[in-house]
Amino acid sequence: MNDERKNPVVRDASVRSRDFEEVCLGFDAETAKAEAARCLNCKNAPCRKGCPVGVNIPLFISLVKRGDNAGAKRAILADSNLPSICGRVCPQESQCEKLCVRGIKGEPIAIGQLERFAADNARIPLEKAPPSGRRVAVVGSGPAGLTCAGDLAKAGVEVTVYEAFHKPGGVLVYGIPEFRLPKELVKREISSLEGLGVKFVTDAVVGKTLGVEELYESYDAVFIGTGAGLPMFMGIPGENLNGVFSANEYLTRVNLMKAYLDSSDTPVYRAKKAVVVGAGNVAMDAARTALRMGAEVTVVYRRSRAEMPARAEEIVHAGEEGITFRLLSNPVRINGENGFVKSVTCVEMELGEPDASGRRSPVVKENSEFTLECDMLVMALGTSPNPLLTSSFKKLELGRKGVIVASEETAETSVKGIYAGGDAVTGSATVIKAMGQGKLAARSILKSFENA
Repeated sequence: MNDERKNPVVRDASVRSRDFEEVCLGFDAETAKAEAARCLNCKNAPCRKGCPVGVNIPLFISLVKRGDNAGAKRAILADSNLPSICGRVCPQESQCEKLCVRGIKGEPIAIGQLERFAADNARIPLEKAPPSGRRVAVVGSGPAGLTCAGDLAKAGVEVTVYEAFHKPGGVLVYGIPEFRLPKELVKREISSLEGLGVKFVTDAVVGKTLGVEELYESYDAVFIGTGAGLPMFMGIPGENLNGVFSANEYLTRVNLMKAYLDSSDTPVYRAKKAVVVGAGNVAMDAARTALRMGAEVTVVYRRSRAEMPARAEEIVHAGEEGITFRLLSNPVRINGENGFVKSVTCVEMELGEPDASGRRSPVVKENSEFTLECDMLVMALGTSPNPLLTSSFKKLELGRKGVIVASEETAETSVKGIYAGGDAVTGSATVIKAMGQGKLAARSILKSFENA
């Protein structure tokens, strides 16, 4: 057996950095079968324990190996409603692939790429049970909301999803760039849910145009999956200058509103020199987007390469595309002229003792100030839940940074019949973790119906 891990086709950096077409093209059939053949089909399947939604990984991989793509996708759909999306954006290297037995003495199976292949190469309609007579409102159409809605609909529940934006998909459409996740795929996954009978109501800002109390009184249960859309800033001088963006605003303008197209009516600043502060996946998305919008891009991060939280693949792709990294550096002042950003003053850092998260705390070096010229600065420092919904419905218990407190066992909030999950509960996290909480909530809601 050839133990070498198979790599997907990736477009050349010099070409892809000038457009918004998908960067990774995935496996062809021959490569997928060869990679699937490396799987040991473990009985206890540690890889499955690393998946927040519990996909039967050995089963679907064995079906890919046989060339049964429809069967493989059907096996995935038993646990995940969004396989084409998960195959692209899940951090498999820190979840299922991290626990792969093949990785002990070599390289783990490319589980994410195989999931993407199976999902992309088969069309399987979702099946649902007869109508149960129950009705559930889902607030937010991101990964948690879509997953909860899909699982409930498959069980025969009538589901209505309320979305604040004009398109459903949440962070999948406004946050993740086209070159990482083509929006046509998101549209297709949502169409599958509509085929189950899920109704989507857009331009519905729950907490403003529609009250939580109203939903609570009209439905048998409510699930809140509103995400974490409130951006964080550093609180340093100059953050109010023109040209300073949160990553959320910048990515929403470009992704959801298609500002990268000449035909778009959405204004967005096309910088010559951009600085992105942060080193998570959102920072990489913002940096690579700014590059494609014509900017020379520098990423500033206060820790070292080893501490960068973004997926290794995204960091490598960013470097290949020409993005500069100024690590162990941190902004202290944004400088402007006539109200517009002109540069950012930073200091050099060195790593001290580990902080509460286990990462080594950065310490400022004395007399280490330096300046980077820029006409745009993007803050990608994380997000917290938008308080709009919770401030209008004060019965919900809140935790640190305004997250909704929900049971880890049932996802139910302090209000009986109202459930919550995803970033609204955890703060900014991953797509697959949000999906896991959406599944938990759906199971709990269905159980509550059975026990009623």
